[in-house]
Amino acid sequence: MNPFQRHIDACNSLGSTEGLLPFSIAGQQVGWLGPDLARALTFFPRELHFDATGASLAGRLRSPAARSEALAGIARALAGRGHFKLRDEPFDVRAAPEGPVLATLDRGALPAFGIRAAGVHVNGRVARPDGLHLWMGWRSRHKAVAPGKLDNLVAGGIPAGLDEQATLLKEAGEEASLPPDLARQARRVGRVSYAMRVEEGVRRDLLHCFDLDLPEDFEPRPNDDEVERFELWPIRRVLEAVRDTDDVKFNVNLVLIDLFLREGLIDPDSAEGRALRAGLDQGG
Repeated sequence: MNPFQRHIDACNSLGSTEGLLPFSIAGQQVGWLGPDLARALTFFPRELHFDATGASLAGRLRSPAARSEALAGIARALAGRGHFKLRDEPFDVRAAPEGPVLATLDRGALPAFGIRAAGVHVNGRVARPDGLHLWMGWRSRHKAVAPGKLDNLVAGGIPAGLDEQATLLKEAGEEASLPPDLARQARRVGRVSYAMRVEEGVRRDLLHCFDLDLPEDFEPRPNDDEVERFELWPIRRVLEAVRDTDDVKFNVNLVLIDLFLREGLIDPDSAEGRALRAGLDQGG
């Protein structure tokens, strides 16, 4: 298998939605339910209705606030029964990435409901005489997800009520001690998406990708417990880590493959490059 394609395939392990039940809010599908969660949700007949088309939040819940309150109660009950762990961080629920917010739901419950989450990832670039370098962060070994793996300079989920830019500025300060004036210089360069089977259900993520050119004399510093340290690597070393190891966090591999294609480190016009580009947007 192509050493880069393996990361894309690993993040797109959903394969098929066979056996999953569509979940809708206000007549719009927002997620997918596995059999176990669907059975658990039948114990909430006032909030959830089932028919031949799938499961849906009750139509009487007409406002995003009312839907959010109902979903929060369901999530607390299901978390208490061990279906997932709540993270006390609400995320917006949309049927489409640019669509209206239909409700909010705790981040920890999103995969169980197969609801898409969005995040931002920033490539911290430094142009040196010997070529392009990237700031890479080593994730804390105490993180619940991908402990001790390599990460982007800045990365984080987009919480309810914030957009990509506001999230970028928040995470840049919290994770890497980036001043706001510097973080605002980040350029939007695209997005990647994937749909991955996980223990709780289906992880569907949309990652907004940014490039940030940093001065040679700037050194990011961890400002919370997310990252242990930052290291400045030649981009060729980063490529080799993605190509030859599993040291990089699973979805950060996709963000970096996108960068390699844009920088020509992988020929975007080759058969390999075209296949990789197509594979970076499979979130559904």
